[in-house]
Amino acid sequence: MAHGDLGRLVEVAEAAALAGGRVILEAAPGSEATTKASPGDYVTRTDRASERAAVELLLREEPSISVLAEESGGETAARYWAVDPLDGTTNFLHGFPVVGVSVALVEDGRPVVGVVHAPFLGETYAGALGLGAEVRRPGADARPLRVSERDPATAVVATGFPFRRKDVLPRYLAMLGAALERFEDLRRAGAASLDLAWTAAGVFDGFFELGLSPWDVAAGGVLIQEAGGRVTDWSGGPEYLSGDILAGPAAVHSELLRLAGATG
Repeated sequence: MAHGDLGRLVEVAEAAALAGGRVILEAAPGSEATTKASPGDYVTRTDRASERAAVELLLREEPSISVLAEESGGETAARYWAVDPLDGTTNFLHGFPVVGVSVALVEDGRPVVGVVHAPFLGETYAGALGLGAEVRRPGADARPLRVSERDPATAVVATGFPFRRKDVLPRYLAMLGAALERFEDLRRAGAASLDLAWTAAGVFDGFFELGLSPWDVAAGGVLIQEAGGRVTDWSGGPEYLSGDILAGPAAVHSELLRLAGATG
């Protein structure tokens, strides 16, 4: 795909993420009924309304591209959008503003466009392979994203708990303990798309998690790669859309990969 085409598709992805974000901003956290698929796994009217707004825009602007969205499903294809309309639903229900809308374009199994929008924080992270990545905030110039250069010993690494996948808890807990020993500290904010965006911005120094979905990681993976970092699965391969993901600057990623191998 030509760079000009990717640039336009970044604009489409950003417009879709902002459309979903407007729906979230207009909602009233904590006031709506929820359905509970499993403990800690919620879906709200706002998830669905945000998804409708984002998906309708994507299909209107690019009807030839398939959509895979968290709530309504869909299918993968040679090119498809991966959409998480409200990443951090539990945060949303509790009034914790770490909530994201994530839109990515996947081409031949590889994420090539990524946008993560944080509506309550007023931050939008956008990028495409070969075009770089940046963060925009209202009233400020866009700033290029760059992963951190901290030594692993002073790194603060983000993570998320695989609460939906109890079968991977033993491996995750072993990794958690090893990471606490190797790095300075860990953070768990509860929205993987934003954890990845903040890793791309150098706020966090890395990220690891098991059992996520493609829409959780596709956009953030593009941002980190374009910010100079590495993104792989837990074996060091390229299949991080599986949801088993290690990401960060080269030095931290290398340590994450070593720890994953030692605790696997």
